[in-house]
Amino acid sequence: MFVDPSIHTIDTAFQREDFDAAYLVVENGRAAFIDCGTGLAVPAMLAALTRAGLSPDAVDWLILTHVHLDHAGGAGLLMQQLPDARLLVHPRGAPHMVDPARLIAGATEVYGEAEIARSYGPVLPVAAERVVIAEDGHRVDLAGRSLLCLHTPGHARHHLCVWDERSRAWFTGDTFGLSYRELDSARGAFIVPTSSPVQFEPDALKQSIARMLAHAPQAMFLTHYGRVGDVAKLAADLVEQIDAMVEIGRQCDARPDRHRCLVAALTALYLERAQAHGCPLDDAAVTQVLAMDIELNAQGLACWLDRDRR
Repeated sequence: MFVDPSIHTIDTAFQREDFDAAYLVVENGRAAFIDCGTGLAVPAMLAALTRAGLSPDAVDWLILTHVHLDHAGGAGLLMQQLPDARLLVHPRGAPHMVDPARLIAGATEVYGEAEIARSYGPVLPVAAERVVIAEDGHRVDLAGRSLLCLHTPGHARHHLCVWDERSRAWFTGDTFGLSYRELDSARGAFIVPTSSPVQFEPDALKQSIARMLAHAPQAMFLTHYGRVGDVAKLAADLVEQIDAMVEIGRQCDARPDRHRCLVAALTALYLERAQAHGCPLDDAAVTQVLAMDIELNAQGLACWLDRDRR
């Protein structure tokens, strides 16, 4: 498997190892970060620059796939350390980077105040003059290397993915799901969609996946976690599961114990698929790896069901 040496995977150490990645792309001595993790990840981001033989003034861009705090919470603090960088973000996400108050409030509603303080660190604003809006089809020129930003809703309406023609790979944020390395088997990577609150839209998500596939990618760089190949198979797996999750949502919607029903049904779905995939962990261990994502997917399905009903 060819791994492009100009792309550096950074473990942001959010929650646990090998869970939350950011990326450093280097071209002709210039650099772009794609996502940045939380405020607690800033030392890891700067250390990645050092390992690449670069200083902070070599960074031209911080590109955010979306502004959920595990991807973008550290943007304001990191930008303070990058004197020449600009921040590139979807039009819907830009206001939250300039004034993150609503972003913090929304995350606090989902995770709770104590968890925000423990896991996310400071969430600081970015000066408006340093923020660049990425409309659909926006191109970044990184020292002659073209990075194409396409809007990819489905997980979030303010989501974009970044196409790197040089490596023929996408930086996918959460649009191409979650794939944890401890669930890999002889069949390759195991993948799960993410419907976490609050803007899951199944049809839009499937359309976004199809849009990425149209570029015939050789690899995907996921936030959760790392590089995966065998893209066509994983895309088919995601679409099958999105449809199954929609059916689960419909079946559980009228239940008085809807959330418990959603959690149980999602757990059963993922365990069945993990067993068929030959995942090396037993059911209890697979459930432990996916526990937070199952909970968030259940919450996201509930948000979608309630919104769809309105």
